[in-house]
Amino acid sequence: MKVILKQDVKSLGKKEQMVDVSDGYARNYLLPKGMAVEATSANVNVMKTKKQAEDTKKQRDLEHAREVKKNLENAEVVVKIKAGENGKIFGSIGSFEIAEKIRKDYKINIDKKKVILTSNIKTLGITNVEVKIYPGVSANIKVKVENE
Repeated sequence: MKVILKQDVKSLGKKEQMVDVSDGYARNYLLPKGMAVEATSANVNVMKTKKQAEDTKKQRDLEHAREVKKNLENAEVVVKIKAGENGKIFGSIGSFEIAEKIRKDYKINIDKKKVILTSNIKTLGITNVEVKIYPGVSANIKVKVENE
């Protein structure tokens, strides 16, 4: 019997996948527990429609991410903070401050988790920082730390 899975089933398949299982397994386990529906022509059409809508949304998101990358690529974010005589700043600059500065200067909402820093910035100068915009799409920005 062919069924369409409504959720991931271990050793059988992933959500929205059509699989062939024995009649007893489908009628006694998968269907009563709501883990699958029978693969009728109507259910197959619904599955195809959902898949097309999901693919369209992913494509739109990828195009938007590429536009954001174009706007951010080689951008320079200037952060002003108090510093001592030897160039060490008081405190540090983390991903939250960088994301906020991008939001203010470029009007682009970036989550602080998407700003990749190996460690917080603790000195004056320019640091290259990677910003992950979408899976497979990332931009490199320069963070310039200046004394107030």
